[in-house]
Amino acid sequence: MIYRSRFSTLLAGALVTLASLDTALAQTPAAKPEPVPPPADVAKPPADAVKTTSGLASKVLQPGTGQERPGADDLVTVHYTGWTTDGKMFDSSVARGTPSTFPVNRVIKGWGEGVQLMVQGEKRRFWIPQELAYAGQASRPQGMLVFDVELMAIVPSPTVAPPDVAAPPSDAAKTASGLAYKVLKAGTGTTKPTRRSAVTVHYSGWTTDGKLFDSSVMRGQPASFGLDEVIAGWTEGVQLMVIGEKTRFWIPERLAYEGKSGSPRGMLVFDVELIAIK
Repeated sequence: MIYRSRFSTLLAGALVTLASLDTALAQTPAAKPEPVPPPADVAKPPADAVKTTSGLASKVLQPGTGQERPGADDLVTVHYTGWTTDGKMFDSSVARGTPSTFPVNRVIKGWGEGVQLMVQGEKRRFWIPQELAYAGQASRPQGMLVFDVELMAIVPSPTVAPPDVAAPPSDAAKTASGLAYKVLKAGTGTTKPTRRSAVTVHYSGWTTDGKLFDSSVMRGQPASFGLDEVIAGWTEGVQLMVIGEKTRFWIPERLAYEGKSGSPRGMLVFDVELIAIK
């Protein structure tokens, strides 16, 4: 994280695993969601489904509006519902009402392969053979699984550092404190947070050698905190932003962890998207 006294390590149990799609793609809901009715062809792929060499079958239900397809290292935001072939729903972000974000290479094989066939805005039905799903794991859905998936967004993997991670580019602005920044995406809001505000953000942080050390994007869940609780570079920088804005910050060590033991050293680079001000 970006707190003054500590930070959370990216891989400290936060990433989703291949062993569990239904628990990895979303948090456990407080109440059991209402089942989404199964499709009429849930029992087996129809004649017009397309099959890959692995045995994965799919059918486009709604064409997409995008052009690019996600890669194995990218993250995707999706709405989805999964059924067994007897029509029993076992997981659904649609029923929970909240899309899920996850790395493509951290889910069952059928998902990893299938989502890479899609473009943004597309909705597709997948029939995933057992060997590409849970492969008979105990306490997991058995047999072939059927998923309806809508690809809502593709997010480049933060494990690939930005090209200007080593130093601020010539078009970066700089404050009197030495904080450098560059707006990557203009915001839609007009109000900026104050030092006493609490904010919700998505962020990724790298050292100047390109090593990712923390990322809410990889965890698939935004972070919320008070601006008076975090490192000085964050406190100053986020106050420059409006809701919807995405900005890259180059934070000198004196505005970051100042050599604190167990914390990243030197200048740090953060991509921050301001989601909400409380």
